[in-house]
Formats: sequence, C-alpha cells, structure tokens
Amino acid sequence: MESNPWKTLKEEKIYENPWIRVENHQVLNPAGKEGIYGKVHFKNRALAIVPIDENHDTWLVGQYRYTLDEYSWEIPMGGGKIDQDHLESAKRELKEETGITAGKWTEIMKIHTSNSVTDEVGYIYLAEELSFGATEFDETEVLKIVKLPFQEALEWVMAGKITDSISVAGILKAARILGY
Repeated sequence: MESNPWKTLKEEKIYENPWIRVENHQVLNPAGKEGIYGKVHFKNRALAIVPIDENHDTWLVGQYRYTLDEYSWEIPMGGGKIDQDHLESAKRELKEETGITAGKWTEIMKIHTSNSVTDEVGYIYLAEELSFGATEFDETEVLKIVKLPFQEALEWVMAGKITDSISVAGILKAARILGY
C-alpha cells in the first residue's frame, strides 16, 4: 500500500449546503512545498443503474442539467445518504425515475467521479428481472424516459451522445459483462 505524500496543515470550510461542502486546504505537497488544495466533499453517494430486460432493452433518462446548461441523457441515477445501504438507495432511485423495480441486482462498479477535486464515490448496478409501475419524480426533476435496445445505448456512448461519466462507465462495464 502506498503512503500519502501530502500533509494537511490547515482545513477551512468555505461553503456548505445540504449536498456538498467546499473546503480550502493549506498543504505541503509531495515535494515538501507549501500550497493549496480545494476539495468538494459530497454528503451523498452517487448511485446509478443499468436496467436490462429479457430482450436486452434498457432505459435512459433525459434531463436538463443546470450545472452544464445543457440537456443530458443518462442511465437512471441519484444520490443516497452515506449512512444508508447503497443498494436500497439504488432501488429507490430506479423506482423514482423510471417506475422500474428489479428482482436481480448486481453491483458492477465502484467509481470515483472526479478524484482530483472531490471525494464523491459512486456505485453502479446492473438491474435485471424487471417489473414496471409508476414513476415518483422529485420536485426538481423534469425527466424524459426512453426505452431502447442496449446496443443502441452503447452506440450513444460511442458517438458522444451520452457524456455523463457515470453513465458512460456503467454502460461500458455492462456491455463487457453482457458480452457486447
């Protein structure tokens, strides 16, 4: 195991809301020189799901992303409290965004979303043995749901139509698992 070459001299909270905390760190870098490091701490886990039915169809969710100022196609995803079971949170997110419940769940990936500036950890699941019901969108969500062959979702990734990093990673990993 590698040792940490960074030394934290001082931490200062710059900003905080219910989802994130932004910190400024005074550090000694690996060369032993003083410097600064900014960190965004996430208060939730990122959870994403690749739902696959018996015909190898999947579901994507489209929404306008405020931070990007553009529309984004993604696999169903959301957040789960750090102290809660991430599988149960993933099940809730899939149901809320698509109305889908799954009888079989497989964790296919743990991912760090942007490890140079944040400590956010995500978990990606493959959901199978699907059943369908009503969606339960959050008040901040205006979502479009599209069902398409998994092969087409993979093509959307390769063509750059899906750019969300967790969605790209999840679809590529699922493709490998499913033999595409």
